[in-house]
Amino acid sequence: MPTTQLYLEDAYRREASARVVSITDEGGIVLDQSIFYPTAGGQPGDSGWLRWGLDGDEGSIEIATTVKGVDGAIVLVPAEPAGLPARGALVRQEIGWDRRFGHMRVHTALHLLSVVIPLPVTGGSISQDKGRLDFDMPEAPADKAEIEETLNKLIACDFAVTEEWITDAELDANPALVKTLSAQPPRGQGRVRLVRIGAGENTADLQPCGGTHVAGTKEIGTVRLGKIEKKGKQNRRVYLHLVS
Repeated sequence: MPTTQLYLEDAYRREASARVVSITDEGGIVLDQSIFYPTAGGQPGDSGWLRWGLDGDEGSIEIATTVKGVDGAIVLVPAEPAGLPARGALVRQEIGWDRRFGHMRVHTALHLLSVVIPLPVTGGSISQDKGRLDFDMPEAPADKAEIEETLNKLIACDFAVTEEWITDAELDANPALVKTLSAQPPRGQGRVRLVRIGAGENTADLQPCGGTHVAGTKEIGTVRLGKIEKKGKQNRRVYLHLVS
């Protein structure tokens, strides 16, 4: 049974109850619903805690990361493979919020970076305070400072960040929505999630994405561009850092 993705309903939710569905052969914990985001699309899996029993004092376990399992399951990976909750146990999930919020800020900033550098994206990576995108960019940009200034101006506009859904067929009819060459949006579920930054004529970005994002771009804070590296004949890697 697929795990209900609570993080898609509310990326700001820090706690939630859940029922243990199963324990994998490797000691991973599968819940019926999860606020923990599983590693995907360059965004790391969430960490945090599970607690169970009266007032949570019967047992607890630290979650080191979260990954995707089979058939839509989300697997919480314990930091230590001992003291696991029993199958069927009611548990309380507690997200490692500072780390998750950093991922949300960086992920949203990288969406805007792909606007300021309007070239195909060939890869990317996210961490708590920095990230990077790889672009199909044979030549390095002439003015890195101008890119950084434009990016921070977009962030300061405080665009709303929202989601919407389209069908697989609608995505196939609008291939320009897909900016990433290295990974295509998952099809076969009948619909695809889009993340929109801005609204109407003031939309700054619209693309398929299953990650977590801030609700308004001002929450990103100020960013700076780091080094720009050459990665192969056609690619440039652009680093982005959170400043405040």
